[in-house]
Amino acid sequence: MGCIDGKWAPVIVIIVVNMINGLVNALTKKVLDQGINHMIIATYRLGISTFFLLPIAYFWERKTRTKLTTSVSCQLFVCGLFGASLMQYFYLLGLSYTSATIGSAFWGTLPALTFILALIFGFEKLNMKTKAGYGVVLGAMISLAGALILTLYQGISLSNSQEHATVSDIRKGHENWIKGCFLLSLGVTFFSSWMFIQAKVNVNYPFPYSGTVILSVFGTLQCALLSLIKTRHVEDWILRDKFTIITVVIGGVGAQGMSTVGISWCIKQRGPVFTSAFSPVTLIFAIVFDFLILHRMIYMGSVIGAVVVVIGLYIFLWSKSKQIDICKIIKSPTSTVKEGDEENGHTNINN
Repeated sequence: MGCIDGKWAPVIVIIVVNMINGLVNALTKKVLDQGINHMIIATYRLGISTFFLLPIAYFWERKTRTKLTTSVSCQLFVCGLFGASLMQYFYLLGLSYTSATIGSAFWGTLPALTFILALIFGFEKLNMKTKAGYGVVLGAMISLAGALILTLYQGISLSNSQEHATVSDIRKGHENWIKGCFLLSLGVTFFSSWMFIQAKVNVNYPFPYSGTVILSVFGTLQCALLSLIKTRHVEDWILRDKFTIITVVIGGVGAQGMSTVGISWCIKQRGPVFTSAFSPVTLIFAIVFDFLILHRMIYMGSVIGAVVVVIGLYIFLWSKSKQIDICKIIKSPTSTVKEGDEENGHTNINN
């Protein structure tokens, strides 16, 4: 039972995290359509995350938490910059030009982008001589293709909704669409980079709640400063609409607080590439919530793209699982692996 829990716990956690993110993306898009400064939303989210996690971090980790060093503080500052403030600045701004579905579609590129960055920085090694290595690349590329289908292909409407806001938002102009997609891609890139920095923080400061609180404090201050780019009026910070307040609270507690803790824990358990592989789940739930909550139209392109993303995700995870099994067999003291067999992903076990 312990083995099953250890194997499936990261999968369950990251699926729930991405489901929450899909919901928050749909809600946040509706708030952004009301003209609220996107960095004010980001600042409130990070501030709420800080106050929500602070007592949990204090009581849960007070007996095990080590002293915070200058080096770790600098790493957490960079984490806040990449994984919170800059990521949200570009991503939420891009979301205001597009839609929740398009915004979440770019999260579908996260596995491929993270895998590419992992290769560049030496976190992953590419061995195309094995079926597992080939499958990892193929799965990541298929997920990327699914996200592109969602972005570029609309198709016929599959619902009877009369809401056309998403279509009109995307079709306001080719210039806005390009700008939005470019900003979304920057946001995802910053988040992907954060995952590698967070992986190092997990080693130097293995306290997810405390680390997330400190990250949120840095992120809150950074977002508040970035918000000055568009607005410097105190009245802009007063939230009067109930829907906006509920969205900000859900985003702060769920998408910003618990999700960051969950992602950090999954990175520690399985690494950045595995964790990012589940980002397409956000895309699928964003489509569902976009329709159920915002009553927007669902198109054939969304369905086809989602199916392609799921296929790519399955291939990626299956291949990563095979790679892990091969590594375990190779490292096993009871196994004897020939050099040529190891390169080709084959092992011979002698008991």
